[in-house]
Amino acid sequence: MRKGFGQFIRDDGPSSHHTKRGTPTMGGIIIIFSVIAAYLIAHLISGNAMSTSALLVIGLVVAIGLVGFIDDYVKISRQNSGGISGKQKIFGQVVAASIFGYLGLQFADKDGFTPISLQLSTVRDTSLTLGTVAVVIWIAFMVTATSNGVNLTDGLDGLATGTSAIVGIALAVLAYVSSHANFADYLGVMYIPNAEELVIFIAAFVGACVGFLWYNSFPAQVFMGDTGSLALGGIIAVFAIAIRKELLIPVLCGIFLIENLSVMMQVGYFKY
Repeated sequence: MRKGFGQFIRDDGPSSHHTKRGTPTMGGIIIIFSVIAAYLIAHLISGNAMSTSALLVIGLVVAIGLVGFIDDYVKISRQNSGGISGKQKIFGQVVAASIFGYLGLQFADKDGFTPISLQLSTVRDTSLTLGTVAVVIWIAFMVTATSNGVNLTDGLDGLATGTSAIVGIALAVLAYVSSHANFADYLGVMYIPNAEELVIFIAAFVGACVGFLWYNSFPAQVFMGDTGSLALGGIIAVFAIAIRKELLIPVLCGIFLIENLSVMMQVGYFKY
C-alpha cells in the first residue's frame, strides 16, 4: 500500500468497480510464500530428503508466479489496464512448463519414480504412451490452459481462490490415496512412492487459499492479481501431472475450462 501497488480500474468500467480502485494487488505473493514456507517447515520437522517431484513443482510455481508478477508490475507502472502482451505471457508460461516437463522426465526420486510419465493417466496409467517431445508439449498446454483459466475466473471477490481451494482438496485426497500402498491397491489407484511429500504441499496450498480467502472475500481487502491466479493454475496443473491424474483436470477444473471457452467464444464473436 505504501508503494501504491493498487488495483487499476478503467473509468469506462461498471460504476460498482470504482470502489475497488487502489485496493492492493499482487497478493498472490502471499499465497506463493505461504505454500512454500509451510512445505519447507513441515519438511524440516520431518527431516526427510525433499522429493524431486516437490522441488520441480515449487520451481514451476515460482516461475509461473514470476510471469504474473511482471505482468502486474507493468500494469501498475503504466497505470493502465495493459500489462505485458498476451503472447509474452503465454510464452513465459510455455517456457516454464516445458522446462518442468523436460526435467521431470530426466530426474527420478530415490525409488526411481520420475515426476513425469510418458503415459497419460486418470487414476492409473492408460495405454496411451507419448514420446518425450509430445509429453513436454502436452504439459505446456495443460499448464498454460489451467493457469489462464484461473486467471480468467479471477473476476469476482473470492471466486478464483474459493474454486482453487475446492480443487486443491480433491487433489489432496487423490494424492493421499496414491501415496498409501494399501489404499491405492484397495481402490485400484496407481501407487506413487514418496507422494506423501506432495500431500503436504497440496495441503499447504489449500490452507493458503482459505487463509487468503478471508481477505479476498467481498469486499476484498487485497487482490491476488496475475501473480496469484497464474500461480494457482500452475500449481493445480503440475500437481495433477505429478500424481498421474492429468486427464482428470477437465473434470476437476470444470469452471476454469468453461471460463476459457466462454472468453474464446466472446472474443471470437467480437472480432467477427
